[in-house]
Amino acid sequence: MANISRYNPTDDAFDDLFRGFFLRPVRVGLEGQPDVQIKLDVNEDDKAYTVHAEIPGVKKEDIHVTVEGGMVAITAEVKKEKEEKDKEGKKVLRSERYFGKVSRSFSLGQDVDESAVTAKYTDGVLELTLPKRAESKSKRIEIQ
Repeated sequence: MANISRYNPTDDAFDDLFRGFFLRPVRVGLEGQPDVQIKLDVNEDDKAYTVHAEIPGVKKEDIHVTVEGGMVAITAEVKKEKEEKDKEGKKVLRSERYFGKVSRSFSLGQDVDESAVTAKYTDGVLELTLPKRAESKSKRIEIQ
């Protein structure tokens, strides 16, 4: 027969605090720092992979894509500035700036033909077309 016990969330909080506190990553959110991530959609057909990466607010000159075999890496330099002024425009009441790099890398199931890769950046979405490299068929070799 199963034992039934009452759940107390404070017990778990104190257990987690003392058990492995220094082993777990702690994420601290900073006020004013936007949550910048590269979100991906990857599709595949017989001839190519198509990747749609959302990178809003970034200039296309600040995006770098590297393809090596089946590994794809996307890096973007993010520059966000926001200023709020009073009605006369003379006094800055608040100023927020964020500068940094975001990156995302992933591997594909098949190698990519690096010479035929195309990239297009429109309205905050990077579209990559990654043609698959023709697979070399294995050849059985007879031993003499």
